[in-house]
Amino acid sequence: MVEQHVGVLMGGVSAEREISLSTGEAVATALEQRGHRVSRILVEGDIDQRLREAELDVAFLALHGTLGEDGCIQGLLEILRIPYTGSDVLASALAMDKLKAKELFRLYNVPTPPYYGLEADAIDRLPELHGSFGFPAFVKPRRAGSSVGAGRAADLAELAAKATEAARYDSLLLVERFVSGKEVAVGVLDGRALGAIEIVPKGRFYDYRSKYQSGQSEYHYPARLSPTRYKGVLRIAERAAKAVGATSAVRVDVLVTEGENEYVLEVNTLPGMTHTSLMPKIAEGAGYDFGDLCEAILRRAGLGTRLPPSQSARSTGPHKAQSESVSEPTMKSR
Repeated sequence: MVEQHVGVLMGGVSAEREISLSTGEAVATALEQRGHRVSRILVEGDIDQRLREAELDVAFLALHGTLGEDGCIQGLLEILRIPYTGSDVLASALAMDKLKAKELFRLYNVPTPPYYGLEADAIDRLPELHGSFGFPAFVKPRRAGSSVGAGRAADLAELAAKATEAARYDSLLLVERFVSGKEVAVGVLDGRALGAIEIVPKGRFYDYRSKYQSGQSEYHYPARLSPTRYKGVLRIAERAAKAVGATSAVRVDVLVTEGENEYVLEVNTLPGMTHTSLMPKIAEGAGYDFGDLCEAILRRAGLGTRLPPSQSARSTGPHKAQSESVSEPTMKSR
């Protein structure tokens, strides 16, 4: 295996900065243990200069949220000719924008809960805009992850309060019909579902605290579904990832109801990679240990759809020739 200089990009400026730092450190350590030369790169205001000076072979994106998961950093890396992990610019932007993602779900016949968009400056018009939409309802920032700013409301007054809180993170919001069901996450790698895990949060829903604080949720792998429904959930997750064009490692969040229906909530193009994150749990069930998963994601790094591989990093100027791709990760026996 040819040594690569891998830059693990972490931190960022979103509300998910601390989670990104945890993801980045876990990934960096795993890659170092596998013989890669790793640089930990904090994503801040001078990130373009840092990337130019680092002379990377590849960037491993351990970012979450705005300016990290939404196509912005991906676009910068394409300009700099640095291959990167995860989905390309367009898929990242579409998956991050919950309203656009839902429009694509509907286009591709992927079931998703009813919804409508809400601008922050229209919160005072909620009685008119919400109309007969009904309750309970969920309100979320349109472009944020990790359930940051998300809240459940039982009436108009609570909805207005939750919308005001969500508006701290985005001027555009999404109001979604509450659907009662099992919360299931599906891990998808290169368009193929690895498995599905069921989450049982101890709180009202799978919020930020339930996701990242140890002991706040129970997990069941594989998800407690009949074989037929389990296969159906995997298929619908694959369709959702395809709808937004997501590639590499993806997590798809699904609600599974008692009434034999499944609803896709969202597609996460840079799923968390902390010790409590779902993607590593799912991958482990499919035979990948944490290092295997990091290696698999790294191997799939590319330059998106806009630049041919021959124009990748280190192919011109003062840089050296790009290192070869790492070998396929060795799978554990199941």
